[in-house]
Amino acid sequence: MKYFLAKNVSQSYDDAITAVTEALKGEGFGVLTEIDVAQTLKKKLDVDFPKYKILGACNPDLAHKALNAENQIGVLLPCNVVVQEHADGRVEVSAMDPAAAMQAIGNSELDKIASDVRQRLEKVLSQIS
Repeated sequence: MKYFLAKNVSQSYDDAITAVTEALKGEGFGVLTEIDVAQTLKKKLDVDFPKYKILGACNPDLAHKALNAENQIGVLLPCNVVVQEHADGRVEVSAMDPAAAMQAIGNSELDKIASDVRQRLEKVLSQIS
């Protein structure tokens, strides 16, 4: 099973970040963290890296349900969504596949929640072009 969902988009890198953030809001997710990987690697290691941003997305209701079902699930939260620009100029948006991540835990209650999150993330990807 693949551990991520992904889609190439026709938008610019910056426009894709805006579109993903808005689509996430529409599915009940807020972006708790933004990690600019290229900027961080430049600052810490003085290396150049393509544009790559990790958005830590969280749906509070679903996170609460997951935490009640499995209190250690916080190690897998929030749901990371990545926007990256490849060397060929292609912009890709990817998200963790929560169903794949939860499969290893073996908690049927979490499996249901992960399926809901996966459907919402798939909808987010379908809304951006």
